Amino acid sequence: MTGTHERGRAEAPRQDPPAAIRLDGVTVRLGGLTILDHISLTVPHGEFLAVIGPSGEGKSTLLRVLAGLLRPQSGRVEVASPPALMFQDNRLLPWRTALRNVRLPQDLGAGGGLEPKEALHLVGLDHYAGYFPAQLSGGMRARVALARALAQSGDVLLLDEPFAALDALVRERFNAELRHLHDKTGRTTVLVTHSIREAATLADRVAVLRAGRIVEVLDTRQKTHAPVASPVEAHLRSLLGAGDSTRVRVEPRGRVRLGWLAPAAALLVGLGLWTLGARVLNQPFLLPGPGQVWAEFAKTPGEFLAFTWGTARVALLGALLGSLVGALIGYPLGKSRSLERFLSPFIVASQSTPIVVLAPLLITWFGFEIVPAVLVSALSALYPVMVATIVGVREVRPTDHELFSTLRAGPWQRLTRLELPSALPVMLGGLRLALSLALIGAVVWEFVSNQPGLGFAVNQARAYYNTPRQFAAIALLILLGVALYGAVVALERRVLRHRGG
Repeated sequence: MTGTHERGRAEAPRQDPPAAIRLDGVTVRLGGLTILDHISLTVPHGEFLAVIGPSGEGKSTLLRVLAGLLRPQSGRVEVASPPALMFQDNRLLPWRTALRNVRLPQDLGAGGGLEPKEALHLVGLDHYAGYFPAQLSGGMRARVALARALAQSGDVLLLDEPFAALDALVRERFNAELRHLHDKTGRTTVLVTHSIREAATLADRVAVLRAGRIVEVLDTRQKTHAPVASPVEAHLRSLLGAGDSTRVRVEPRGRVRLGWLAPAAALLVGLGLWTLGARVLNQPFLLPGPGQVWAEFAKTPGEFLAFTWGTARVALLGALLGSLVGALIGYPLGKSRSLERFLSPFIVASQSTPIVVLAPLLITWFGFEIVPAVLVSALSALYPVMVATIVGVREVRPTDHELFSTLRAGPWQRLTRLELPSALPVMLGGLRLALSLALIGAVVWEFVSNQPGLGFAVNQARAYYNTPRQFAAIALLILLGVALYGAVVALERRVLRHRGG
């Protein structure tokens, strides 16, 4: 009985390891051309497969099919777990630090791989977790992108020539690190490459793709040593040494910034010309000097400051409301050109109507309280933020949208994690203009309604032929406008300071 049992075990058929990837008769046509033609391929769990072939033969298309970015016209695609795709370009989000870029899959609910800190440590960049992409070298950005893929996928990793843009020495070092990572993590890896040496030395098997077909799959597990370098290559290596991608872009610190000198000089020149003009004309009713204007302000500083606060409050509330409504209108218009074309007559009509015409109508509807004042200011501020939102949403890189598709991000996640942060520089530019127009709207309201504010002070002084008082109110309006503009500029510099490069 024992012998029979042993013979039965010996004669049992050998089972192949379970497949992580299985393609059966996959065909992809794009633009009338057949890119992949009845591809059939099986990749066992834990295998490192390299796909090599001439440019334009369908290698990247094959990875996009595996990642779910493209659907084949025919055939069957089976992937054991949602894969992580590392693109040719790093596609890091410039407003996120290295660690937060690696954490992106987890934030979008597409985690399943390593913990972000562990993934960053595995690629040797845990000390640079707080750096932004603009502060890192190209090789370091590639490592962060690889760490993000390791944090996303629990089993299947797809690499689309990830180090093609790096110099040869750094690329060789990355290849060694990549093989080490594969041995350590045991992930099923599919690498697309143009380098024959890279494919032969890294992969367990190499699939040769030509004219959309896999013409042969070579087993390279039996390699015992790397290809022998020529004497010239060996000498060049001795001169160049080992490649190193760890370079941080050092920002100069401690340098005295003199950017404020130009506007300060312009202000002094303007005051000098004003003083000179007032002395030459010698007509205070027509052009009072700076000293006379200051004296008029000094008579009732509390009243002037109260007027300034009243105008500033209406302008700020109007800018806030107008910017919010402008962004809410601009986002769907930016996403849909057909919707923009449908609503364009109404948008043009709203901007073609002078706000001073609408102000009396708002008085009839809402009276003289703060509500119509804020509405007039908001209507003035709405248009630039709306246009900036449309432009900003449409300028989001298609490659970033593709990245979010691989992370299976929903519409709300795309809006909050990609589109709004990406459009922020353009929207802040629109906010600059919106604040200026909101201030103009507040003054127009004060002209029409005679409600307290700097516009009212100008009107009142004109009625009493008090030109110095008019100039004092106008000077405060200018200072208020400059202060609001400067606040937005400071916000831009703080928010966007790490987005360069």
